[in-house]
Amino acid sequence: MKQRIRVAGIIQNGREVLIMKKSQGRVDSAPIWELPTGKIKFGEQPEEAMDRMLEEYLGVEVTEKTELKDVITFLAPQGSSQLSNLYIIYTVKLAENTKIIPQERYTAYKYIKTDELAGYHLDEASLTALEIETDHGNRANYKTVANSATIYVDGCSRGNPGPAGIGYYIVGPNGEVLACGGEFIGFATSRVAEYYALKAGCEKALELGLKSVRFVADNLMMVNQMNGVYKVKNRDILSIYNSVRELVGKFEACAFVHVAREQNTKADEQANLAVDRHFES
Repeated sequence: MKQRIRVAGIIQNGREVLIMKKSQGRVDSAPIWELPTGKIKFGEQPEEAMDRMLEEYLGVEVTEKTELKDVITFLAPQGSSQLSNLYIIYTVKLAENTKIIPQERYTAYKYIKTDELAGYHLDEASLTALEIETDHGNRANYKTVANSATIYVDGCSRGNPGPAGIGYYIVGPNGEVLACGGEFIGFATSRVAEYYALKAGCEKALELGLKSVRFVADNLMMVNQMNGVYKVKNRDILSIYNSVRELVGKFEACAFVHVAREQNTKADEQANLAVDRHFES
């Protein structure tokens, strides 16, 4: 599977975020907007690529703070196959009154509020990054643009290995809660529980008839394995991994996104409630 690696910057001005309009061949097609994004050249460190990209594409020199924020991975269609994407996200602080001059890749820019994103055609990587990193309760707007449901999944193990539970929390394209649930799975490691939670989320999404989905988890290893970045070599999860891959193939479009633990509290709550209910009964 091919992999695309990019750096992307989140640049904010107060409560507004910077998006760039991409150059395009056909003038009659809808304009595509994205976060400032660039390739990593051979021999470059990601932070060096970030600074170079800002200078080459935005015409600005970064004199303030650039900070690593997150790494996200997801699959995207490419012809008849799928492309694995890895985006290294930085937060960038520009000096006050910095003038942006779009060059090469871009033709225009805008600072917009996060609740205005639904009015722009954003690429999948920028959409995902903004959903994760600038979450101010406006996820319904992002979902409308992406036209997909989001499935939060999490597994817990009290002892690792120990009593384990799984949980999922499914949100529709307009931010509505479609389903949530959890289950006690017995004695297991947290790694096994994470995969069983993903399997349960897949099954529920298919039961609901969802076609385009985005799975969100706080286990980076699992997300990278599902995106094909890492191979699964552990026998304890290989069987459940293969089952999940089979289920995933039934969706028309699917992405896997990593978030911090505090951004996955709903699924975590469902997993822990399942364990509590087992011992209370």
